[in-house]
Amino acid sequence: MPRIRVLIVDDSAVIRRVVMEELSADPAIEVVGTASNGKIALARLPQVGPDLVILDVEMPEMDGLATLKALRKDYPRLPVIMFSAVTERGASATLDALTLGATDYFTKPAGPGGIEDARRVIREELIPEIRAICAPKSLPLPPPAPTGVPALPNKGRIEVVVVGLSTGGPNALAEVFAGLPAQLPVPILIVQHMPPMFTRLLAERLAAATRQLVAEAEHGADVLPGRTLIARGDYHMTVARDGLRVRALLDKDPPENSCRPAVDPLFRSAAAVYRSGVLAVVLTGMGRDGLRGCEVVREAGGQILAQDEATSVVWGMPGYVARAGLADKVLPLSAIAGEIARRVGSARP
Repeated sequence: MPRIRVLIVDDSAVIRRVVMEELSADPAIEVVGTASNGKIALARLPQVGPDLVILDVEMPEMDGLATLKALRKDYPRLPVIMFSAVTERGASATLDALTLGATDYFTKPAGPGGIEDARRVIREELIPEIRAICAPKSLPLPPPAPTGVPALPNKGRIEVVVVGLSTGGPNALAEVFAGLPAQLPVPILIVQHMPPMFTRLLAERLAAATRQLVAEAEHGADVLPGRTLIARGDYHMTVARDGLRVRALLDKDPPENSCRPAVDPLFRSAAAVYRSGVLAVVLTGMGRDGLRGCEVVREAGGQILAQDEATSVVWGMPGYVARAGLADKVLPLSAIAGEIARRVGSARP
């Protein structure tokens, strides 16, 4: 099987060396070149023909954003992973890069253990992501596999929409929210796998770019119709009844599926509170977070939508749900907003 060809672009010689050493140790990956800035990288792209580019954000002469803009003109589908520092400026620039078409991002660890932490992130997180992004498309979806979860009737009134996503999520959210009605008459609760600071910036950008009321969740915040809450980075978000109210709760319980925030805790708690009134939506992302939560939603009689493989950056999270036979519909990203609106509105007076 051909190895995945990677081009590394970073102005730090130390980071280039560390990334190259770790990637080269994986038998599935071949580092076909390095570059110290975007200008050099653009010149090398046609020479080395990479399957994926790892791109720094802040570089001299031509930074990551300018490089990405230029790259996308000639290579619209080439996967690009941003590798940037965890700072306010770096987080904002990374979200800019995702908007410009970057596939995903990873943060460079800082502090005393920076290099060793960087090696760990590359081995445990970046390499699996490269493998997932560059994996060949699967065969057509087989008939739903039995899961032991009863397919209960799901014709009830939708009371809440819960969304889980990871790799490729910010752009997927932007497209879905652009297609939703201005005032959806139910709350939307979102878990996007992101670290602190990124989730706040993501909420601010969605609020500025769409017609929805979007905020990063605060502990104890009211869950209200027409309002969207995004789980805070490094905190699980769940919901609970408090008299006649429903509140969003944040906690630092252990990670689930190696994630915090994780999708499963939100989905489980939503099913406990809203029962058959849950519409769960699983969008692009690596791993299987959301699968167990969807089983609980199904047991409660809720409804489930999953993004299809063709429009997913990585068909991990929605793929597991679809293959388990839990999804009521498997849809392209362009059809998700309309289906949410139809299901929320169809059972309302």
